[in-house]
Amino acid sequence: MAIVNIGVLGLGRMGQVYALHAARQIDGAQLVAVADPRSDVTTEFARKVNGVATYADYRDLLARPDINAVIVATPTHTHEEVVIAAAQAGKAIFCEKPTALTLAATDAMIAAVEAAGVLFQVGFMRRFDEGCANAYRQLQAGVIGDPVAIRSIGRDGGRTSLEYADPAVSGGLILDMGIHDFDLIRWYMGAEVERVYTEVSSLVFPELTTVGDVDYAMISLRFTNGALGNIEVSRDAVYGYDIQTEIIGTKGTLKVGYLQYTPVVVVTQAGVTHDIVPHFPQRFGSAYTRQIEHFVACLGAGAVPLLTPADARAALQIGIAATISQHEGRIVRVAEVGA
Repeated sequence: MAIVNIGVLGLGRMGQVYALHAARQIDGAQLVAVADPRSDVTTEFARKVNGVATYADYRDLLARPDINAVIVATPTHTHEEVVIAAAQAGKAIFCEKPTALTLAATDAMIAAVEAAGVLFQVGFMRRFDEGCANAYRQLQAGVIGDPVAIRSIGRDGGRTSLEYADPAVSGGLILDMGIHDFDLIRWYMGAEVERVYTEVSSLVFPELTTVGDVDYAMISLRFTNGALGNIEVSRDAVYGYDIQTEIIGTKGTLKVGYLQYTPVVVVTQAGVTHDIVPHFPQRFGSAYTRQIEHFVACLGAGAVPLLTPADARAALQIGIAATISQHEGRIVRVAEVGA
């Protein structure tokens, strides 16, 4: 297979993560260009990666015929415009989650991708984490019987910027963080979510309410097969980065995740201590690499990615329903969204 030339659109926090992975860690691919309207950001990035071309306008990058694929890491509210432009330019597309802020925008993106006949994968890296993938295989093998309940926890070690927290930009806490959990629970449970109910608070970072966001959310769910679920997402974990999932089955339980980062335990008269996973690059670094490797491999083989556009749409639909519940204080049926 020929080397896949990749361009990265958007050099925010996640864009830089993806760009560095593409530049240094992906067999069969090379990073050839990046685009971001902030010249100071592109200049600094070019110092890290020799030979990478930089653009202020992503359209100029898309115009390059030698670029086979793009990673879209621009702000979520711009995804529709950027993905449609990339599809029309004939590029294979990896898009950071969530696809968009609305189902209408997501449907427009999917329609453009299908019309262009290009590969489209969305960034749900947890499916590529060794622990998460192993748990899925155990479920498929029937190790814990039939899953009847699931609990997923996602705790960030501090709040994001108020500019990013604005739901008009990121979708807010539930869409921005919970989207990973919504995808994972569908994958694990093998069933769709029927209804949701959300409770929220902002007791640690009350300033988030000034932009319409919160720092804590708990979402109760019922699946179409009668199974139950609970998702907790927060920006309150001042001790570190805490990601856990527990699946309860008829014959046992699976627990996924860890808090201790390095295999060192300190034992003194004061007690027993260990360190904690600091943030997402340390917890899911290899998973971020593997999902881009998967994207490149699918492009080369003409294969369908593990994550389909329908999966991304379904996770977004649950997130929008949970957000409606947050604001309206009622149980929301997922089918109400985009019906």
